[in-house]
Amino acid sequence: MIGVLGGTFDPIHYGHLRPALDTLQALGLEQVRFVPLNQAVHRAPPLASPVERLAMVRAALASEPRFVVDGRELARTGGSYSYDTLVSLRADLGPEVPICLLTGTDAFREFLTWHRPMDILGLAHLVVMERPGSPAPSDPDLLALIDGRGGARRDDLASSSAGRILFQRVTQLDISATRIRALVRAGLSPRFLLPDAVLDLIDQEGLYRA
Repeated sequence: MIGVLGGTFDPIHYGHLRPALDTLQALGLEQVRFVPLNQAVHRAPPLASPVERLAMVRAALASEPRFVVDGRELARTGGSYSYDTLVSLRADLGPEVPICLLTGTDAFREFLTWHRPMDILGLAHLVVMERPGSPAPSDPDLLALIDGRGGARRDDLASSSAGRILFQRVTQLDISATRIRALVRAGLSPRFLLPDAVLDLIDQEGLYRA
């Protein structure tokens, strides 16, 4: 099974890395592919350039061989959609490999507003990385989808290539890229919120300063 985690990673931090490792270990994933987005659809544009963000992701993942950098979205023009990423991955991996699209609870609550959500489930499983205390979904249509596709276990994901929804508890880390950028802009250190190798790149390139 392959995990896929997309994001702007502006910058990447432990709030991305630890939940991904929790999920990899709990589900026995072969790897997690980190896919930096070129142009996020539902948020402001990244401040760091694609080259800078790709370098930060490479630096963050260097010590974990099961974490893989996947730069395919940075070569694509226009908005970055999970559906397009998964279509491209399926073309590379074939139809049989189980793909697990990793997402947070906040993003999952908006899943039915994503671009082609049901087609996404035709291409991958959806693994919701659930932090303790996160509010449960309340939208009736999403609850109906969970009733039909949820309740999956690790073996269910491994035995089919796509289509199931699994909720996976992960470590609670109150870290955000917004906070890290604000600290840097204020001349304060964000050390211990992100890998030292990423912080070194931020300092060397003068990223996120006023």
